[in-house]
Amino acid sequence: MNISKHLLNTSSDHKLEIALENHGYFLSFSHTASFKNLITCFIILFSVIIADAQTQTDPPATGFRKTLYDRSVKIINTLEIADSGKHDQIVELLTEQYFNLNKIHDKSKESIAAIRSLQLSDEEKNNCIKKEQEEKVFQLSKLHKGFIAQLQTKLTEDQIEKIKDGMTYRVMPVTYAAYQDILLTLTTEQKERIYNWLKEARELAMDEGSSEDKHKVFGKYKGKINNYLSAQGYDMKAEEKGWQQRIKERQAVKKNEAAK
Repeated sequence: MNISKHLLNTSSDHKLEIALENHGYFLSFSHTASFKNLITCFIILFSVIIADAQTQTDPPATGFRKTLYDRSVKIINTLEIADSGKHDQIVELLTEQYFNLNKIHDKSKESIAAIRSLQLSDEEKNNCIKKEQEEKVFQLSKLHKGFIAQLQTKLTEDQIEKIKDGMTYRVMPVTYAAYQDILLTLTTEQKERIYNWLKEARELAMDEGSSEDKHKVFGKYKGKINNYLSAQGYDMKAEEKGWQQRIKERQAVKKNEAAK
């Protein structure tokens, strides 16, 4: 589509004000960027505003929100909230969180795609992409903190933990239990280090836009944990091999007991 036409059709003082507020990094970038880069970044900015407006009025978004709502219901049902009004309120809160996370990720992808399509040097493209990625991290962190703050006014810490685990497919508790089962001689300090790393991974994974990206976050932290354990003297390959053997033995015992 023609960018100039978009600018004419969407030239609204209100939209510009919101855009500059939500994308303040373009302003900070202008202090060091060339005039050409500044204009380029503003063109990208307006393109994203237009795409966002279309997303908000696009009928398929209603179906997508229903999918997010159903996902949220399954998670919130595990909290066993007796008050139906409170239950529905938390479901809507989680649905909105999912929807806003998706918006941030989609807008960032659109911005990066727009940057890469322009006639710029690699250095100019990389600078714009870096700024966009920094802005995405900032927006995700802001949304995350606001979401947790709202939950803390309505739920217990145990209930919030269940929401966090639900949003990340319970990878944290399952992985933590697995490490303790694999390494039977872990010290209290080592367990705490593993737990805290997995907890940190969960906070980041909550803000990812897909199950694949959520698992990638945990994969990165599992690598960090394995390196730490190796430095602590554990032979992880040998430990995992022994663990698999213990699992087989447990399954054999259960099979024999069931046959009696």
